[in-house]
Amino acid sequence: MSARIVFMGTPPFAVASLDALVKAGIDVAAVVTAPDRPAGRGQQLKASAVKERAIALSIPVLQPERLRDPAFLTALDATGASLYVVVAFRMLPEQVWSRPALGTINLHGSLLPDYRGAAPINWAVINGERITGATTFFIRQQIDTGDIIDRVELPIGEDDTAGDVHDRLMEVGGALLVRTVQAILAGTAQRIPQERLVTGALHEAPKLNPQNCRIDLHREARKVHDHIRGLSPFPGAWCQLVIDDRAPLHFKVLRTRVLDDDGAHGAPGTVQVKDGRMFVACGAGLLEALDVQLEGKRRTRAAELLRGLRAERSIMLQ
Repeated sequence: MSARIVFMGTPPFAVASLDALVKAGIDVAAVVTAPDRPAGRGQQLKASAVKERAIALSIPVLQPERLRDPAFLTALDATGASLYVVVAFRMLPEQVWSRPALGTINLHGSLLPDYRGAAPINWAVINGERITGATTFFIRQQIDTGDIIDRVELPIGEDDTAGDVHDRLMEVGGALLVRTVQAILAGTAQRIPQERLVTGALHEAPKLNPQNCRIDLHREARKVHDHIRGLSPFPGAWCQLVIDDRAPLHFKVLRTRVLDDDGAHGAPGTVQVKDGRMFVACGAGLLEALDVQLEGKRRTRAAELLRGLRAERSIMLQ
């Protein structure tokens, strides 16, 4: 049986896994990634991060618009691959994932069965988890539910952002994937039904949207802080900035610090400015806003924003 694989992925997170597989000497017959899309002000076609890396590695690239396209399925079969490996790609139809003799596996950014869904890294941070990890599993019809092959744990610091965790998982995930592929090709991989690992209520990791990215300052400061860092640097937690009686401005808060202060600080969203620093009252406790971004502007330090508002009488976040 062929020891060749097909790799499927699109964003930078998947590049580390592709690099790890190639470095380990695994034969990648082809890479499947998203079609080039218009990007930037000029709307020039831009290749995915995975395509750019595959070209640099001289690996053939497939970019189907439709995964059920007969021409694409024929091209997959022509690779002679016995295993498909998926990292940060789109949902596969059964006629793709059931094709290779050894199956199709996925690398997921959580300790499955917890945090199934589109944004596992973000939601683990938002929920204040202190441990997360990565999991490899065999794909089946119901998303993120297939038999687990292997897992690796990763600690989350109390001030880590989703970006920090993403970058660390990107590296440990690549090593986990190599170990998994080698075990499958050697015939030693285990298969653990996810149901065996359920010990309590499971968290979900739904797709991020404007509604679940909005900051609720009526919550306690630590939970607001976790929400903000779980969405930083992208897409960013947001609220509205109100200066005096002017129209509200779309306002992202990207980095905060929780202060050990249980005193009264006004209604949630009240902003106090002291020594060029921006303090925000929550439902319980106080946050210092460190990095912020007004709509249409670049990310900046809160102190820099305040210097431009020093003549204003009042600031509120809603």
